[in-house]
Amino acid sequence: MFDKFKDECGVFGIYGHAEAANLAYLGLYALQHRGQESAGIAAADGTLVRTVRQMGYVAEIFTETALATLPGHLAIGHTRYSTAGESKLANAQPFLIDCVHGQFGLCHNGNIVNARELREDLVRKGSIFQTNSDTEVMLHLYARAQSPGLAEAVIESISQLSGAFSFAMITRDHLVAARDPHGFRPLALGRLGDAWVVCSETCAMDLVGATYERDVEPGEVLVIGPDGLRSYKPFPPSRLSHCVFEHVYFARPDSEVFGKSVNEVRTNLGRTLARETGVPADVIVPIPDSGVCAAIGYAEEAGIPMRFGLIRNHYVGRTFIEPAQSIRHFGVKVKLNPVRSILAGKRVVLIDDSIVRGTTSRKIVKMVRAAGAAEVHLRISCPPTISPCFYGVDTPRRSELIAATHNLEEIRKYVAADSLGYLSMEGLLSSVAPQDTSYCTSCYTGQYPVAFPKDEHAYLQLTLKLDREGAPRPMPEPEPVP
Repeated sequence: MFDKFKDECGVFGIYGHAEAANLAYLGLYALQHRGQESAGIAAADGTLVRTVRQMGYVAEIFTETALATLPGHLAIGHTRYSTAGESKLANAQPFLIDCVHGQFGLCHNGNIVNARELREDLVRKGSIFQTNSDTEVMLHLYARAQSPGLAEAVIESISQLSGAFSFAMITRDHLVAARDPHGFRPLALGRLGDAWVVCSETCAMDLVGATYERDVEPGEVLVIGPDGLRSYKPFPPSRLSHCVFEHVYFARPDSEVFGKSVNEVRTNLGRTLARETGVPADVIVPIPDSGVCAAIGYAEEAGIPMRFGLIRNHYVGRTFIEPAQSIRHFGVKVKLNPVRSILAGKRVVLIDDSIVRGTTSRKIVKMVRAAGAAEVHLRISCPPTISPCFYGVDTPRRSELIAATHNLEEIRKYVAADSLGYLSMEGLLSSVAPQDTSYCTSCYTGQYPVAFPKDEHAYLQLTLKLDREGAPRPMPEPEPVP
């Protein structure tokens, strides 16, 4: 329904608390925005690891009865939106195996770019895969690890992976957290009394009452157990490549990600956007909810009032079935409704975080015009998105990204705005962290910090998107621009 990038996944882990599963449930509640297809929790009591995983929202899955089946003092949890592998229960996480090293559960946020090559090699050696998720590769590597100790087996397994991963792992008596050497996806460490917490965003710590300590460092493996916390840094330093889109869109504004306040960064994006693309106007209107922080910054810098001229219906579920082909245009109107008294007769600046295909932007601009706006100027708080992401974000193929196939004026005509402005790359980076070069911007540049295996061109064309039968979907033509 909404033309947005899909949030990737959220992970949560806790060690040393009598109600570990209940706190994992609360943590996943805070991370629901990172994935709405499925969720799961694995909990351990020192002797056994148990799991509950289902398709659906966190609140739908974890009833009081379900949580009662997850006793123990340590737990990991996951919310999922598929970036590699189909959307089905078999791919829901945490994954759990019982191997020569004992029970081992795993949650993953990211995307392993050499998963196919590793999988082919493992299958030749006799491994039998149960899912088409890239995450399962890690399980087989761990099961085959020759190193006897937990930390050593995890490190041996991870050292074979290429790409993006923030892992939360569980055994019957240990919690393990690990992050890829490039630090693509976030992972934070905190304390709750004597308990340890790891999670994708600090908003999950806020909900359970934990205190943020630091980020799990890129390339770091943490093992938390009866002997306390042990940190391993077994990998050579790599170029840092934090996902800048976490700040632009994915993370909640009340989180700190990569050591920075998401709210403040997004407000800075809006301030810079106003300086770069300012236009005479009467009112600044955010496209909710992701455009709100940038709209506040834009309004402050421009000296123009911000008003909520579009109201979002927060009660639209995961799917909205349109009753008939003849009224398909109601899709966006179900989710957003204009406030005519704010828009009528006004020169309106609409603020959004991104344009993907342009279809939703076009509908929103037309909706604002129909509400009586005299002018509609669309401003985007990031650069044009021209390339897909292969590090844990579900983005369309390049041919579906309107900015990859059309210039600024063509896009402006298509979305039917009086003017269109994007934040520059320089403006983006200066707003996130001046003099900081540790961010991945491949979706804006097409320059990927981690090389792809084998035939890079073929990999870029596939983009890990599969149809129901597991075959690559044909690459659609971009929607024509009038």
